[in-house]
Amino acid sequence: MRTTAVTGKKKAAHPGGKSADKPAARQKPKKTAAPARLGRQTPTASVVLPYTETQGPEAVALYNETGRTAQQWQELLLCDILAVNEDGLWVHTKYGYSLPRRNGKNEVVTMVELKALEDGRSTMHTAHRTSTSHAAWERLCKLLDARHTQYDSIRAKGQENIRLPNGGRVEFRTRSSKGGLGEGFDLLVIDEAQEYTDDQESALKYVVSDSQNPQTLFCGTPPTPVSSGTVFLKMRNAALQGETKNTGWAEWSVENQTDPHDVEAWYETNPSLGTILTERKIADEIGSDPIDFNIQRLGLWLRYNQKSAISQNEWEALRCQTLPELKGPLYAGIKFGVDGDSVAMAIAVRTADGRIFVEAIDCRPTRAGNGWLVDFLRKAQWAAVAVDGANGQDLLAEAMHDARLKAPVLPTVKQIIAANAAFEQAIFAKALCHMGQPSLVQVASNCEHRAIGTGGGFGYRAQIEGQKIELLDSVILAHWQCAAGKVHRRQKTSY
Repeated sequence: MRTTAVTGKKKAAHPGGKSADKPAARQKPKKTAAPARLGRQTPTASVVLPYTETQGPEAVALYNETGRTAQQWQELLLCDILAVNEDGLWVHTKYGYSLPRRNGKNEVVTMVELKALEDGRSTMHTAHRTSTSHAAWERLCKLLDARHTQYDSIRAKGQENIRLPNGGRVEFRTRSSKGGLGEGFDLLVIDEAQEYTDDQESALKYVVSDSQNPQTLFCGTPPTPVSSGTVFLKMRNAALQGETKNTGWAEWSVENQTDPHDVEAWYETNPSLGTILTERKIADEIGSDPIDFNIQRLGLWLRYNQKSAISQNEWEALRCQTLPELKGPLYAGIKFGVDGDSVAMAIAVRTADGRIFVEAIDCRPTRAGNGWLVDFLRKAQWAAVAVDGANGQDLLAEAMHDARLKAPVLPTVKQIIAANAAFEQAIFAKALCHMGQPSLVQVASNCEHRAIGTGGGFGYRAQIEGQKIELLDSVILAHWQCAAGKVHRRQKTSY
């Protein structure tokens, strides 16, 4: 491409035939830009074994040679991941880290893999989805191209690989219960670790056993109520409880469910906020599901055990001695029993201190009809009502229409799973309260989990024959609607 140089500026012609310089324009004093605020650069919770040497800076230098620049939190995390002992072996033979989406967590994996390639080591990169595995291959290829590194590569989806003349190689695979058997590697990468299942671990954990210096790297986000994996959660719990030996862990997360509009929580849990993330982008992500936002953007780990149930102590701990100050609109939940014998109704409303108060209204035989339900809804001032139960919800929706009432919410299976997870999280976070109704205490403290769908979702069933679990289910529906309702904030005006 040809370029031309400009050696000077032409002077404006003077009316009298002489040239004259234009007067210089006044320059406004430049304002010094305030430094951009950054998200928290160190994990909110971590387990790091003592070390004095690390190959982290070498990995960062290789990455920065591509024209990109590693962020501070990525540099710090790499130092922990690539820490070595006096024998030159990895301090952490297993290292897991979790942080909210779109923060650049996969770049850390790419830095580790780039260093492994340069050192002539072999890597297996596994992911839950083929598209994720392929994207990881493309990401690493771009870095090698930017460094003008000579390499061979196979592009075939599902069988991608990269090989360097020094023997370094990376194989990219979609996980299965048989993937990796018979192959040996120095580094095993578990991408989308929240979907990593026990049977997949049984097949893959031995692929690094023959290495003289093996390491397994887990990278993901907190599991959602429909995530199928269990390994990542168990690894986190064991690491944070001090039950591991050679394992490192780091996470950016909120401890309890948090208001999605809490900007301070955004900065606490998103280290790339202020660089590749902005407040505006996060604000646009806020929707009607606060639990999903807490998991995906604030790194919340749902604290429930699918093999346990709500204990009487847990439920009694939420009991109020006096009726709390109620604030905001009323929300209702109606559940038709699976057996078709009964239907229950409950309500939920926010309290002045930010909790959600729940109360059961009644549980009656379905043969009594829907009149009592419609009558209650006609007299009460409610913002929304959720109705679940295929054997009755359509008839009730029709009766509400005839009574000129607002149409009910008919939740999907996915929404029911989310509602149950949100309810149990609220119990652990003590964000729920009640007045200790005996019928509700009885059913809540004598229930157990039941699986919903195939993705790890759960619901409840009664442990004692004859108990009406729909009473608890109606409370969960009411709580779900109340938690999803908008909290009206007083507008502040500045002059």
